[in-house]
Amino acid sequence: MLEIDVQINPPFEGQADAALIERAVAGALAAEGVSEPIELGVLVTDDAELHELNRTYRGVDAPTDVLSFGDDEEEAGPAAFVRPPGTPRYLGDLAISYERVIAQAAEYGHSAERELAYLTVHGVLHLLGYDHERGPDDAAAMRAREEAVMQQLGLTR
Repeated sequence: MLEIDVQINPPFEGQADAALIERAVAGALAAEGVSEPIELGVLVTDDAELHELNRTYRGVDAPTDVLSFGDDEEEAGPAAFVRPPGTPRYLGDLAISYERVIAQAAEYGHSAERELAYLTVHGVLHLLGYDHERGPDDAAAMRAREEAVMQQLGLTR
């Protein structure tokens, strides 16, 4: 069971594909062998909101393409919020700038759909513990997993 709350802010409602986001989340989780019930949220918004979130939560005063906010009780330890038995594991939330989706798709020469799926997969892998900022080996491992998921989704370059 996978519960994904996708919120797409205006004016992106007619552009960003919620079903594609859900498929990318499911693909990343399946590729990583995550089979238990999962719950997570995805917000598709603009550069200004990602800029504010990045400044507030990471201390980086710049816009970005995707942010991951993990809230996984397995990583949080004993202080984690206690969830009732039988409820899905709450993995966390993603925030994606659709303005960055459009700009980066043009920059990399592929579709906005591919970029949206890629950023979703990237964010989910962060929620699962991947971190490309730890060093080149970690970055290479994360990139390989991203490309494997994108291939499974049929969204290669």
